[in-house]
Amino acid sequence: EVQLVESGGGLVPAGGSLRLSCAASGFALDGFAMGWFRQAPGKGREEVACISPPNDSTYYADSVKGRFAITSDNAKNTVTLQMNSLKPEDTAVYYCAAAFRGLCSGGPNWGSWGRGTQVTVSS
Repeated sequence: EVQLVESGGGLVPAGGSLRLSCAASGFALDGFAMGWFRQAPGKGREEVACISPPNDSTYYADSVKGRFAITSDNAKNTVTLQMNSLKPEDTAVYYCAAAFRGLCSGGPNWGSWGRGTQVTVSS
């Protein structure tokens, strides 16, 4: 069974940092694009970052470039999102997703999703 479990969310002041983790089970990361998405109240779901094999190519939304970094650890079957210089507008539920044989550059089909973790940034 494919399962994604996010962790690491919480409350942080503006300018602070958080590190989110996505633990994958039931599949190996080397066959999947992995992405982080977020959804804030009153807004649609937004793709924040993506990483895909075979070369660990990455994508970042313009709103987070230079502040967030996505990494993968195949040995631990875990994807992380390091979030620095957080802003109140980063407040959202953050979701991890997986796309079988997907490429970040090719509009992957996100077939599996975690249940999300709340990130709240106070001003």
